[in-house]
Amino acid sequence: MSRALMIQGTGSGVGKSMIVAGLCRIFRDMGIRVAPFKAQNMALNSFITKEGGEIGRAQAFQAEAAGIEPFNDINPILLKATGESGCQVILNGKVYGNMTAIDYYAFKDTAWKAVTSAYDKLSQNYDVIVIEGAGSPAEINLQKEEIVNMSVARYTGAPVILVGDIDKGGVFASFYGTIGLLKDSLSRNIGTNGLNPPIPPLPKGGKGGLCDADYIKAFIVNKFRGDIGILRPGLRMIENKTGRPVIGVINYFGDLGLHEEDAIPIERLIPKRRDEPFKAIKIVVLRLRYIANFTDFDPFMYEPDVELKYSLREEDINNADLIIIPGSKNTVSDLLFLRQNGIEECVKLAVNKGIPLIGICGGYQMLGKKIFDPYNVENSEKEVEGIGLLNIITTIDKVKTTCQVEAELINGSKLFNVVQNSSNDGFKNLKGYEIHMGVTTGDIGLFRLYRYQNTGLRAQSTENPPSPLPTGQAGPFNKGGRGGFEVLDGSMKGNVWGTYIHGLFDNDKFRCTLLNSLRQGKGLPPIDGTINYFDLKEKAINRWADILKNSIDICFILRLLDMEYCKEHLIRGI
Repeated sequence: MSRALMIQGTGSGVGKSMIVAGLCRIFRDMGIRVAPFKAQNMALNSFITKEGGEIGRAQAFQAEAAGIEPFNDINPILLKATGESGCQVILNGKVYGNMTAIDYYAFKDTAWKAVTSAYDKLSQNYDVIVIEGAGSPAEINLQKEEIVNMSVARYTGAPVILVGDIDKGGVFASFYGTIGLLKDSLSRNIGTNGLNPPIPPLPKGGKGGLCDADYIKAFIVNKFRGDIGILRPGLRMIENKTGRPVIGVINYFGDLGLHEEDAIPIERLIPKRRDEPFKAIKIVVLRLRYIANFTDFDPFMYEPDVELKYSLREEDINNADLIIIPGSKNTVSDLLFLRQNGIEECVKLAVNKGIPLIGICGGYQMLGKKIFDPYNVENSEKEVEGIGLLNIITTIDKVKTTCQVEAELINGSKLFNVVQNSSNDGFKNLKGYEIHMGVTTGDIGLFRLYRYQNTGLRAQSTENPPSPLPTGQAGPFNKGGRGGFEVLDGSMKGNVWGTYIHGLFDNDKFRCTLLNSLRQGKGLPPIDGTINYFDLKEKAINRWADILKNSIDICFILRLLDMEYCKEHLIRGI
């Protein structure tokens, strides 16, 4: 059986996801079979596994850090907001349905069974499971209902390390208050309601479950700026008041090139630096209200002359070298928002000036002539005029397409002058994935896609049959033992194009050729060679793991897990 370690936080956005990823890389480098786990994630940033299942993007990133293929069990419950009061529930990688908060509370027993089943499978195959909590375990209105924080700690017997963000202020009060609220909570009685099991004995002979606070074994202070000597008195005071050590103080690092948590403000994704050099190529991603999969554009962060900005400001749009409309969890609502606020007209004027425009997934759907939503999946509007820059029409359906894809650019000889290809064989072996609830028809044929759907995880609606595949279907295929469908995807008109492919810009040759076309348009020389995004991301993960090792007491963690690595991995204390 595996050992479990849990990282919880004093609130959202304190850095739990990054710390879990860093620990996964540290354990991997020790030769330990490690996997991440998050029982329930609420995020619009998602990833499609090889199985065709949808999980949180943060968990996919953590799996990469652990050196394993992302798979459904590491995130059995994913909630994707569809509006102000509802969300789409993803259960074990598949769409279960749309629910209000009240509906979801009634669903908790089913969700909890999925959580425990997924964890049990993980525990049979890995030495250590690093578990991420969500929000704060001390939310008094959620303690009897939650399935992601102390309920998971109790089930797995995992010691908990509590993370606080000192950059937000009040970190010691948050530590102290969390311990106090958990000591006074009713959570010790939750095992009687059928949702959670009784509290097991704590690891290494703990007090046997007097209260949830007993599971918290240590603190980590994250995102510290300044002289640690000034902080030390506070560290000792919180240790004396709670009886728990502070095992690490992590300095604020804003330039790692790694996304943090799914729900953090995008402004914190790309921190500004006073010494940052001028960057010639400006890419503006429209910051939609329900923006999804904004990590599609992370590779641009590694390009030395590219400024990536998430904005709806007219000035930024007019001065962009490339505009991107990203994916959205509510395409119709975001389209109407752009229209009502004059942003749609601003984008059209920019296109008329010659600024190239790309739509990804929901953004691709917006660029067409019309969007039909006959079942009111996303909105009360059954028919909405699109931006009208592409000759396509999209029908939103109850069937969700979730699959990994391999793509070939087949009709892009003038794709912003991206492809100057005399051999006419296009860009092949482009990797990515699809996540969308819509069928698009019309002027389709920018890419040929191989949709890997060999496990049948393309969700089947119980209320209506699956929609037909888009125009251009060439039939089933089998590549490398993986089957699926060959289809056409994407559309182009002038300096506007769109596609359903997420992760397209992870493909180095495609991204670098696109950027060179933008450089050429500004009279700048091309950059020879390509930047290897995978290698740079791996180096960034390793750099983050080194920072973490030098900032926290790894030996303390190993002792919590009853593992014998301390002598080999002596870590600087605080």
